Amino acid sequence: MKVVVYSKDACPYCVKAINLLNTTDLEFDELKLDKHFSREELLEWFPTAKTFPVITLDNMWIGGYNELVEVIEEWKRSD
Repeated sequence: MKVVVYSKDACPYCVKAINLLNTTDLEFDELKLDKHFSREELLEWFPTAKTFPVITLDNMWIGGYNELVEVIEEWKRSD
């Protein structure tokens, strides 16, 4: 599983997502707003995204922090 976290500075849920991922063996990348992508690019890629972080799993948008928690819990159960 490959996770990408699209985050921004001063975002508590972005920090929580990264901290959670650091407790797993999942491979992930963090991409930062205005460093790796623009707001316009993010809205082009994920037009219905309303909040940060935006998280993808194997190139599929799963949602934000709460959805990441669900995916990780399911992954741990199946392991």
